[in-house]
Amino acid sequence: MTAKPAPSRRTAPSRRTLARGALAGVVAAALLPTTTAHAREALLGPALRLPAPTGPHPVGLRTVHLTDHTRTDPWEGGVRELMLTVLYPARSVRGCPRVPQLTPDEAVVFADLAPHVRPGLPQPGTVDWGAVLTHGHLGAPALPGRRPVLLYTPGGGDSRTLGTGLAEDLASHGRVVVLVDHPGDATQVELPTGMRTTALLRPPSPETFRTMIDTRLGDLRFVLDRLGDLPLAPVMDRRRIGIVGHSAGGTAAVYAAHGDRRIRAVANLEGHLDLAPLDGFDRPLLLFRTDGFDAAARLERSWAGLPGRRALLTGANHWAFTDYAAFVPQLQAAGLVTAAARAALVGPGDPATAVATVRRRVGAFFARRLP
Repeated sequence: MTAKPAPSRRTAPSRRTLARGALAGVVAAALLPTTTAHAREALLGPALRLPAPTGPHPVGLRTVHLTDHTRTDPWEGGVRELMLTVLYPARSVRGCPRVPQLTPDEAVVFADLAPHVRPGLPQPGTVDWGAVLTHGHLGAPALPGRRPVLLYTPGGGDSRTLGTGLAEDLASHGRVVVLVDHPGDATQVELPTGMRTTALLRPPSPETFRTMIDTRLGDLRFVLDRLGDLPLAPVMDRRRIGIVGHSAGGTAAVYAAHGDRRIRAVANLEGHLDLAPLDGFDRPLLLFRTDGFDAAARLERSWAGLPGRRALLTGANHWAFTDYAAFVPQLQAAGLVTAAARAALVGPGDPATAVATVRRRVGAFFARRLP
């Protein structure tokens, strides 16, 4: 039986509020290009930047919409739709523009929902989330050769875009990385059929969490089935498939691999594994956690006995595995996030060290396991 999602809190923005916010965002976006960079920052906070990838290859980017006609969306009915971002090593990026991390409409919705989903983030109207550029170049020609494929599944309530920095770095070192969104769970996902927002504006009940994981498992199986149909299929080596997931994404990643031999290696970034026994799990496994996570005891119990490589990120907290690792310290420096909020989100440690450590450990794991 599919559990119904938990109802939204009264403090959550309504669809009408979001619509008004979207209109205001469109008007503001139309005015901002005529302002100076200094005035723009004064209006909408700092110009947030993603750390550049460290590999030898520039990064290409394409987005893909998929529809699974065999499944019903558990959050609002109808067929199940997904959005993917595919990042890959590019032969050349000349004439191919860098892509914003969020679409204009996604940026408006994210600004409204972010402080509800992640308390401590700035209130709407203080950050220009739509100005954040990725290092992915739209439609750039792929570097020839067959490449390992990595799927990325984000944390509960997060969209795929918050894994952009790690994914870009992995792609710059010669891999194809497929960021998978999970509509209804993700903060926001803009589909061709409209904007979807999260049902998780408060911690999910056990039943809702199980629905979320089961839905993600179906999403990941569907993406694996469709890899051969994606635009970058000719450069994907489907004999070398790995998966990396954060939090609920880490949970889904391990259980997906347990049930699907196509997945050859798994990086679990602080996802607990106590939904069902994992007897006989035999895939290479990275179990990576922070020293600040308040659910560390449960995490360690659920990892006990698994034959995985362990890693610890010090001076960090749960969302240091995401792009918040770079963004939150920038927001604190601008006076938009408190020290307490920073510690609760990403920890007090040096952001450059956290980002570099996660990239190095995850990249080295897949370099060994999917060379």
